[in-house]
Amino acid sequence: MTPSLTRRLALGLFAGSALLATAAAGQTFPQRVIKLVVPYPAGGPTDVIARIVGEEMGRSLGQNVIVENLAGASGAVGTRAVARAEPDGYTIVFGNNQTHGNNMFLLKEPGYDAIKDFAPLAGAGAFEHVFVVSNALPAKSIQELVALAKAEPGKLNYGSTGVGSGSHLATELFMTRTGTKMTHVPFRGAAPLVTELMAGRIDVSNSTLPSVLAQFQAGEMRAIGIASPQRNAQAPDVPTLREQGITDADAESWAAFFAPVNTPKPILDTLSTTIIAALNKPEVRDRITKLGFTLNVRDPEAFKPYLAKEIQTWADVIKAANIKPDAT
Repeated sequence: MTPSLTRRLALGLFAGSALLATAAAGQTFPQRVIKLVVPYPAGGPTDVIARIVGEEMGRSLGQNVIVENLAGASGAVGTRAVARAEPDGYTIVFGNNQTHGNNMFLLKEPGYDAIKDFAPLAGAGAFEHVFVVSNALPAKSIQELVALAKAEPGKLNYGSTGVGSGSHLATELFMTRTGTKMTHVPFRGAAPLVTELMAGRIDVSNSTLPSVLAQFQAGEMRAIGIASPQRNAQAPDVPTLREQGITDADAESWAAFFAPVNTPKPILDTLSTTIIAALNKPEVRDRITKLGFTLNVRDPEAFKPYLAKEIQTWADVIKAANIKPDAT
């Protein structure tokens, strides 16, 4: 046997064994607890949805799926941890347009690449944005808010869930469209933002609907406009921005599940199939929809072009608003 033939046979055996090992990994996965990272504090809508899906995944896979909250740096801390995790399927993340899009433009050192370092598992849908104001603020409509903001530019402050978050950029888009100026106050997630808004220390927020739905339904703050083409079934009395004369200011914050990019495909397929099945279960859909989240489940191939388009859209908004990268 010639040396070259020996080498070819060895390479063939190596490739074959690698394929068998990959296939076996998919068949035996999972054999231990899966960690689902939420890169925001506990208690916010992203956290709640992750826990609902994780619970259902655990039932299907026969292994516990635990949610770990790793907040900080506009979601970059937890997302970075998953990017650097072993690509074995046991560490995944519930990300969004901030963690897997805007951070690329708004953080000088995010510590990961949203496209190159991750494999999408499933697109879940989107959080619609709703303008809510402190009960201490006299504005009872979007036009009244615009009038207050124009009367004293920069005096009103608006809260967001962090630099580059959907609530931040959606408000920047709104101010561009209305010719207003308010002062940005970023928070590390939805829960502290909501607390400050109810206390009257924040005037307004263009928050995701799930994060403020219970509070404005309870009268702890006032909802004055929803930034979507139509009213939401969970808040039918809240008029849209369009109904109030504000056009081209609609915004949504998508959410999706990701794994480290080098995770073997059979494991990616198992995770993807399990997550999609969970999201499509009627009882799960009902629980999530009641939070004010709009489900639009996409498999990885359908989600990838949507992701690319969203990244470009908000990159344009960031540029137009002249938002500079944060050093975090």
